Amino acid sequence: MLDVTSISRRYGDLKAVDNVSFAIKPGEIVGLLGHNGAGKTTIMKLLSGYLEPDSGSIYLDNQLIQLGDKTLQRSLGYLPENLPVYPELTVASYLQYVADLKGLTGKEQRRAIRRVVEATDLKERFLSPINTLSRGMKQRVGVAQALLGSPSLLILDEPTNGLDPAQTEQMRQLIKSFSESATVILSTHIMQEVEATCSRALIIQHGQLVVDTQLNEIHTTKNIALQTTAEQQTISDALSNEKWFSSIKLSDNGTMQNKSNTFLIETNSDVDINKAIEHCAIELVNRSIPITSIHSDKQDLQRLFLDITTPSNEQSQTQEVSNVA
Repeated sequence: MLDVTSISRRYGDLKAVDNVSFAIKPGEIVGLLGHNGAGKTTIMKLLSGYLEPDSGSIYLDNQLIQLGDKTLQRSLGYLPENLPVYPELTVASYLQYVADLKGLTGKEQRRAIRRVVEATDLKERFLSPINTLSRGMKQRVGVAQALLGSPSLLILDEPTNGLDPAQTEQMRQLIKSFSESATVILSTHIMQEVEATCSRALIIQHGQLVVDTQLNEIHTTKNIALQTTAEQQTISDALSNEKWFSSIKLSDNGTMQNKSNTFLIETNSDVDINKAIEHCAIELVNRSIPITSIHSDKQDLQRLFLDITTPSNEQSQTQEVSNVA
């Protein structure tokens, strides 16, 4: 288990990581998200023991991760976004070098290398110099070195970078298979990658953890999506006396179609959304307000990410997070 408690890290006057805490159980695949400069890379370096926090602590399997702890780092697998490889080495020589660093020797080393080469489909290029490989192949070498030694914590920064769709799907299945025996942190800018691979998402903003949520909890909201030709004020007046009704606004995704607009009707937090939809439809029909479509609003990770991280929403960020987390 990975247990992160109140870690902070400064670079001069810049506070790159600000009092971040979370815990991840074995078998979880967690997406680490944030804009460039949000603090993701610093957090991954802290988790790997490459950097030391100014304050706070990081424990892996009840052992404190400290700067330069070679024994503990051997139980980590880390794929940085820009993998530092030795281009003149062959894939075989490079993986042997990494295996040596992780303390693997003899038959154990050979078995470990064979396992990751098969898992990442590098057999045909095993004896090729790394500088002759395509970008996608180099990425697979990076993932292979991270997997060596069956790490208990696997940190992957953009693991599908440069892969084609078939290779991307293969990588997703590979990550899921390794999560059975390891804690996995996946950092990527591709929201679909997190949706397809992870069960949980952490969103970092200005060095702080602003969202920690299970993905299956974000898809259904307490909003009603209503498409109609009626005006917003007309709908608001019709629903203003309903106990479940909170507010109405034009949907960010709502574009004019056949003179119809899509509105988001916000309900009170303790309301059964299906009953609210039923009452809404009845009230609108009784008032002869046309309904093109009505259903519960669905939210995806990308929309949540944009809601949280766009500048216009930063002031209301605390309330947004409390509703999601």
